[in-house]
Amino acid sequence: MAEVRLEHISKIYQAEKKDAIIKKAVNDISFDIKDKEFMVIVGPSGCGKSTLLRMIAGLEEISEGSLLIDGERMNDIDPKDRDIAMVFQNYALYPHMTVYDNIAFGLKLKRFSKKDIHERVMQTAELLEIKDELQRKPKALSGGQRQRVAIGRAIIRRPKVFLFDEPLSNLDAKLRSQMRIELQKLHREIDATMIYVTHDQVEAMTLGIRIAVLNKGQLMQLDTPMHLYNYPNNKFVAGFIGSPTMNFLKGIIQYNDGYYFVHESSDCKIFLGTEIRDALKNYINKPIEIGVRPEDFFINDNDANKPDCTLKIIASENMGNEQLVYFSLADQILIVRRPSYKDVYITAKAGLIFSKNKILYFDAASGDVIR
Repeated sequence: MAEVRLEHISKIYQAEKKDAIIKKAVNDISFDIKDKEFMVIVGPSGCGKSTLLRMIAGLEEISEGSLLIDGERMNDIDPKDRDIAMVFQNYALYPHMTVYDNIAFGLKLKRFSKKDIHERVMQTAELLEIKDELQRKPKALSGGQRQRVAIGRAIIRRPKVFLFDEPLSNLDAKLRSQMRIELQKLHREIDATMIYVTHDQVEAMTLGIRIAVLNKGQLMQLDTPMHLYNYPNNKFVAGFIGSPTMNFLKGIIQYNDGYYFVHESSDCKIFLGTEIRDALKNYINKPIEIGVRPEDFFINDNDANKPDCTLKIIASENMGNEQLVYFSLADQILIVRRPSYKDVYITAKAGLIFSKNKILYFDAASGDVIR
């Protein structure tokens, strides 16, 4: 397949009015996508992820930097000559054609023989489990079937790189889950280089071998899913990756009577022990933020344990195998995840104990993790 390299890629939209600020939709992004890798680009709406994908495809001009595929510079190469296939969010199927003809269309344009086209269509249909749908038209298909046809039309060409632009966003939750499994299986079977754009961090975490997290046109972090989850570089990545989102609390590290603790309010005083990292000592008596995943709290069910916070329960959600319990802290809500084994009483107060070794500390000004 292919290795894709982005070298200081930017997309600049010139201002319509004189002296107006020039907008960089994508700002100086560099990273490599390895041969046969499944790379996911994730971020909130408007972060530049689809623009970046379209620049790789050749559908948007690259304002600055270089795009290389297998070492060859692609900036000035026409989209049709880049050997790339793209699957769009809206499927982009020809409504007047059958499934067979939709899948075969690209090969017909390249003047493949009828025999070769038929063999490839049947192989592709079997791989995607749509052989029984080949004589139907798109309007007679479900959303999941249409997406399979769109993917089939892409993979039949056997290009160097596959691009996916939020292909599952129009499907319901059950179909999205099913299609995520199908895409993982497809990647293993065709062993291709795939670049997948989504705003859904669940898709990113379940599909990506590596994930590039974008925000406001900039690359925040690129890493494996679990490394992003456990070792985010900054508050944005920590809050964006993970569902429910990470809890953030403002506070001050203080030292008193031989103990370090984070003082957030009269309801929250988080004891850290007699020693802390040297980097944290630089923040004593300075404002910081701490981050804690919902699963890294314990609700104090034992009166012998002294809680770090004592807060009112305002809501709970029973998910069968787990509970989400919502606590009120000043003007914010803390979310705690725990196994479903005990009833929760709304408006009651309960103690929370933090897993001290799981707390992340952030510089209050920059949002960067304090290592």
